[in-house]
Amino acid sequence: MSEQIPANHLITQDPWRVFKIMAEFVEGFETLGQLPPAVAFFGSSRATPDDPAYLLAEKTARTLAENGFAIITGGGPGIMEAANKGATEGGGLSVGLNIDLPNEQAPNPYVRKLVNFRYFFVRKVMFVKHSIAFVIMPGGFGTLDELFEATNLIQTQRSRPFPVILMDGGYWQGLLDWMRGTVVRQGRVSAEEMAILRVAETPEEVLSIIRASTEPPLTV
Repeated sequence: MSEQIPANHLITQDPWRVFKIMAEFVEGFETLGQLPPAVAFFGSSRATPDDPAYLLAEKTARTLAENGFAIITGGGPGIMEAANKGATEGGGLSVGLNIDLPNEQAPNPYVRKLVNFRYFFVRKVMFVKHSIAFVIMPGGFGTLDELFEATNLIQTQRSRPFPVILMDGGYWQGLLDWMRGTVVRQGRVSAEEMAILRVAETPEEVLSIIRASTEPPLTV
């Protein structure tokens, strides 16, 4: 027989949860408030060091770090590890915004500034608040979630425009073709809004796109 949840659970527990959420916001803002211009990397946690996407993320993060940018990731394995590794080896600040999961995601060894979060939505605010660009590597559901949340915030003018860069055009081509051929054609998204998404193949292209962006740091 399943455990019965008391009828007054929401009344007695949820108000106190607000304080935990507030504490995460305060810690995040205080810890990340003095970062230099930072670029967030997203991508598959399942990528291994011999994966071309891992190597590309590492090289791209290293290039950005060598040019004065901090690198922010989710702090875990795969693409996150690759970007933190590139940042560290490139002499830049390597930041990890780790999420507490049931299976205990351990921070990768290349994170130099770590913030732990229990709530995904607080963590997402930190990514948008403290990044001047998003680099989206090949990934799965979590990566797609970050990708479309960023584009939606820009589309609805809830954040200032910032580069959302898809790396490895071949990986993303099917998605982009569907969006242009179905979503745009049916009027769900405009062609101008599709321009939020940029495609890059090399670290140099990513650096050029970010440098060309003249928008000030984001506010949310």
